[in-house]
Formats: sequence, structure tokens, C-alpha cells
Amino acid sequence: MTAELEKRLAARLGRDVEGLVRLTGGASRETWSFTAGGERLILRRDPPGTDRPAGMALEARSIAAAERVGVPVPHLVDHGTDPDVLGAPFLITRHVDGETLARRLLRDERYAAVRPRLAGELGRAVARVHRIPPAEVPGLEAREPLAHLRATYDELGEPLPSVEIALQWLARHRPADVPETVVHGDFRNGNMIITEDGLAAVLDWEAVHRGDPREDLGWLCVKCWRFGEAPAVGGFGPLEDLLDGYAEVAGTRPDPEAVRWWQVYGTARWAVGCRAMAEFHLSGTTPSVELVAIGRRVCEQEHDLFLALGHPAGDPTVEPAAPSDLHGRPTAAELLDAVAMFLREEVLPTPGRTGFHARVAANVVDTVAREIALGPAQERAHARRLAAFGAADTAQLAAAIRTGLVDWADPALLAAVRADITDRLRTANPKYLTFPG
Repeated sequence: MTAELEKRLAARLGRDVEGLVRLTGGASRETWSFTAGGERLILRRDPPGTDRPAGMALEARSIAAAERVGVPVPHLVDHGTDPDVLGAPFLITRHVDGETLARRLLRDERYAAVRPRLAGELGRAVARVHRIPPAEVPGLEAREPLAHLRATYDELGEPLPSVEIALQWLARHRPADVPETVVHGDFRNGNMIITEDGLAAVLDWEAVHRGDPREDLGWLCVKCWRFGEAPAVGGFGPLEDLLDGYAEVAGTRPDPEAVRWWQVYGTARWAVGCRAMAEFHLSGTTPSVELVAIGRRVCEQEHDLFLALGHPAGDPTVEPAAPSDLHGRPTAAELLDAVAMFLREEVLPTPGRTGFHARVAANVVDTVAREIALGPAQERAHARRLAAFGAADTAQLAAAIRTGLVDWADPALLAAVRADITDRLRTANPKYLTFPG
């Protein structure tokens, strides 16, 4: 596949192509690095077979328009929507030096000096995004946020009490409207290139649309984009710095409570998004251990939703199930431990996507091991919680919340849903429970 893509790139650009390597970033689109005629370039394309030509063209127009108003972006070199050219719709930009990995940006000493300045700098950058004249980006979708979120959620056919509660809260606390702007849609730590001097480029414009500018500010403050750090703005700094930086360029300072509303909205959006990404694997459209693993991250966002709404995690004690002696040794847990060890010690050191996917696969194995140990007791507790509200299963409880048969603000309901979320998280990623909220 790489050799064929190299040949197509060379024909498209009219230059020799060398060093084509697929990068690990990007779960929904492929990202490739290469050199053409001595120039370092980046290719982004849809996975073949999942073409979204209109989306790719819109992303290209957005990058060009952003550059014109002073948003730091990689310069657009080429783009196309004909899948016959590079196998799928694509865009090509110049390479920008710097770091994108959030954990390095938040922990490495080399970025220690710039970190305190980043919240304000990001505020100024996103204010420039909101200065893009919408007419310069034809094709922008304008969407009613709650209707859009509910439609996306309903499409998945997997109702969740936590999301139903969040939708009820969002509907009752919605801030007053402000004039619409271009909205990046995925402005967060991990979607930007940062150097020791500051922000070098804003990436990944595939979610761009027209809407409330405060959406970008709230999304940047969603807890999962802090990657285990406490500061509200991508783990870099406080909300006050972000809003101050925004006001320097925009001339107005957004209401912090409105930004909080969009943070709650963004957390619910990502809960739904995680499940939607898993569906690409489950449906057979894009088989991927990374995508299927993301499906088990829904509970992380449910946890964050409840933290944002003022409901911290409890500390239920669940005794692991006693292993059966039917199959003897090695037990299922010991087999899974061995597979995880092989993936981490033998495969993970492999460079590129293979090593990255080995880490993901090892984490999946650990999740399965915890579910085997904790699952039976958790299932019994889950059944008792459902029975307390006359529900036979999770979907029935979610439906009761939506229709008002169960009061979404009932403290007993909130406690039961909170306990279920904590149990799921103790199985999927118990470390997440220790992250500052």
C-alpha cells in the first residue's frame, strides 16, 4: 500500500516522493509524513472506503481561510476529493516543527517555561478562528447543538442514563445565544503543534462548523483533554487566562458560566463520540483495535459528566470473583497477563503504528482481565440498582428518564447511575478515577 501511495503522490505533485510513513495520530483519518523534492509535507486522507469528499474540501477551505486571518496553521499545498487520485479524499500541507503529544507537552521539562503562557495564547488563537468570515468557508453547517447531539446519540441505539441526565441538565441551563461564528469544533490539547516558544499550528479542522464561539472554549476545557493534569485549559493553565487572552483579540470576555455549559456539553458529546468511533470497528467499516478500545472510554466521559455536575465518585468495594478450578492453571487471568506482557515487552518497542497498537491491545487485555474478576459482583449490583427503579435493563432506565417516568434530578437515581459509572470505570481504566477533576 505504501509503495502505491508513494507513486500516486509523486504523480500528483510532480516531484519524487521519499520516506512515506504513516503516523500514529488520527483515529478517524490517516496521517502520513513524507518528503517531496526536498520539502517535508503531511498528507491527511480518509481511510479508503469511508470517503467524505465534502468534509475534506471543507477542511481545506477552512485551513486556507484561517491562514488569511492570522491563525497559525500548516500551509495548504494541495487537496482533492477524487478517490482515484490518492485512494481517498485528501489534503497535503507543509510540515510544521514542534510537538503534538499532549503528555509530553504537559510533563517534559523542555516545555516548562512555555506552559504557563499557553492558556492565554490559546485564547488569542481561538479568538482569531472566530474572526474568519463565514462567507469565506462555503458549506459550513449551522446546527442546533442539543438537537444535533441527541440525534447523534439516538443514532447509536445504545441509550445511557448518564447521557439522558446530561441532556436534561443542558436543556434547563442553556445560556443566552450570542452571534454565530466559524467554530473549529475540535480545538484542544492534542490538535495543535507547540514549540518551546508557543503555539505553532492549529490542526484537525474536520469538525469545523458555524455556531456559538463559546463551544471551542468549553471543548478546550473538557477534562479528558487535560490528560491527568489539574489546570482547566488543556492541563496548561486556568480558565481566567484563557478568557483574558480571548478578550485581547475579540474585545469581549465570555461568561465563565456559559463556557462551563459548553464544557458539560462537550463532555457529553465526547461520550457519544467514543461510542460512535467504536461503531466503525463493530460495523466492520474500519476494523481497528484502537477504535474498538475507544468504545470502552465512554465511562471516562460519564465519570467526567458527573464530576462536572457535582457528583463525585464513591468508593464501592467489589470483591474479585474466586477463580474456578475447572480449567486449572494457568487461569484465564494468568493467560491474559501473559498476552499483555508479550504485547508490552515484545511488540510495543516496535516503532510506528505497530508499537502504538500493541500498547492499545495490552490495555484491552487488562480491561478484559478486570471484567472477568470484577464483573459478576458488578452485574449483581447493577441489577439491584435497576430493580429499584422498576427497570429491566439500562435502556429501559434511560427511556424512563427521557419520558419523565423517573425524575432525572432524583438523588437516588443520581447515586445509582453514579455507582454504575464508577463500576464501569474500575473495570475499563481504574487509574482515571485518580485524575484531578
